Amino acid sequence: MHHLLIYSLFIGSSLAFQFPFSIPIFRSKDSFHVEEPAPPRIAIVGAGAGGTSAAFWISKAKEKFGIDVEIDVYERSDYVGGRSTVVYPYNDTTFTPLELGASIFVDANKNLMRASKEFNLTLTTFDDDDSDTGIWDGQHFVLVVDSGSYLKSWWTTLKVLWRYGYTAPTRTKAIVQAMIDRFLGLYTPESPRWDDISAFSEKFQWVSMTNQTASDFLEGNGVAPLFARELVEAATRVNYGQNVDKIHALGGAISMAANGASGVAAGNFHIFEQFLKNSSAKVFLNTNVKEIRRKSDTSSLWTVYTSAGSQTYKGVVLAAPFHQTNITLPSDLAELIPPQPYVHLHVTLLTTRSERPRPGYFGLASNAQVPKTILSTYEGARAGGVEPEFNSISYHGKVRRVEGDAGDAITDSEWAVKIFSQERVSDEWLETVFGNVSWVYRKLWQAYPMLLPTSEFPPVKLDQGFYYVNAFEPFISTMETETLAARNVVDLLLHEEFGTGICGSLLSESENATQTAVPTDFVLGWDC
Repeated sequence: MHHLLIYSLFIGSSLAFQFPFSIPIFRSKDSFHVEEPAPPRIAIVGAGAGGTSAAFWISKAKEKFGIDVEIDVYERSDYVGGRSTVVYPYNDTTFTPLELGASIFVDANKNLMRASKEFNLTLTTFDDDDSDTGIWDGQHFVLVVDSGSYLKSWWTTLKVLWRYGYTAPTRTKAIVQAMIDRFLGLYTPESPRWDDISAFSEKFQWVSMTNQTASDFLEGNGVAPLFARELVEAATRVNYGQNVDKIHALGGAISMAANGASGVAAGNFHIFEQFLKNSSAKVFLNTNVKEIRRKSDTSSLWTVYTSAGSQTYKGVVLAAPFHQTNITLPSDLAELIPPQPYVHLHVTLLTTRSERPRPGYFGLASNAQVPKTILSTYEGARAGGVEPEFNSISYHGKVRRVEGDAGDAITDSEWAVKIFSQERVSDEWLETVFGNVSWVYRKLWQAYPMLLPTSEFPPVKLDQGFYYVNAFEPFISTMETETLAARNVVDLLLHEEFGTGICGSLLSESENATQTAVPTDFVLGWDC
């Protein structure tokens, strides 16, 4: 992620495939048939970051405390990972895969970092030592920063300070660091369990960040408007597809928390596959959940109706955006979940022999060197200029063979490129920007929730035994926070139905006043 360079200058401590393994007791639609559950069962709807980690957290409680429960995971797609998936250049699996969705996680993301270690997954770090980055406003580069040598880094710092001053980056750094420090409290034994996100936000002192835009919050805290609307906006547009005068301030701060960015070399979806593999859950791919309803008016059990049959459950975890699932719920529950708009993001992956974008598109001389990573700002359009035709363009190195496969280690001078845009980019546009384009892959995602300023959030608990992981998404939306939301939901459900949770019967920090010291690398859920 080349765009990480400019943020790391300031944020010193700050963000279709087949299974390669046999899923335990995997069943296809044709073989699906289970009688009345004994022992009790929990259904998880969705096999993305939230659903797979929910299954894993339940299995941790089973392992530690002997909870007698079975897990079924339903996924309407033919793969695990949700918005985290990869494609291969030329559809050739001998090439190193390219992330199509969620691409990175950071040092502060302790669940994903710990999972990568526990599951022996190789990480790729994004240090950007040899990259350069530009911020494009639709007509001009408002800033170009270099990376690499000591002299270049000093020159970059001077250019940034000359344009934005000293206080803007330092105040932004302090805001982001304060947010991270509070965020890290979610991994400690004192971390609360929450069924009310508004109360949770108040406890973590984030209310002022979720009820106003990033630009208003930053400017209210003394950050120069130009810094917020150019540099911070470059981060919010590439990470969430939203401008600083629309996205809430917590989303803006998350966008800037990019220190220690990493990704699983073979694809981040491997983390979520491993969550399931280590959960002993039954996984039903290509299976649509059509309806969830109470077994009877007087029952606390739930019946899940799918494209393959029905089953009764003691608990249900909905780990997918409700309004995208087309699942029918009882009307009294459905009306609890307000519609949540999502950003429609066009992702274009391509290979090209052009080492950099062509200068002509950017109005530069033919011998000019265009940055390999180009972020964008809407500030020019606010002033009456032209809106950028893309959110970001980033080069991701040369197209390489997977280590150990036959053939050359590197193809004949081809580079992999990723483009994020609000509209589909045409083949003609790609030719204008890159010249030769050898391979193209396009995907339209409902990529992220629109993180609009609000003080109200969906309920985490819909009813007894029925919980909603994605209630957390309008608050913070990342792979990591999905695992945290899932941990919270599982703990609530297990306490309600089984009298214990992932870490035993502890309900909150107030019940454990004699808490002993814990190691500095303690991660709640893994080490309790």
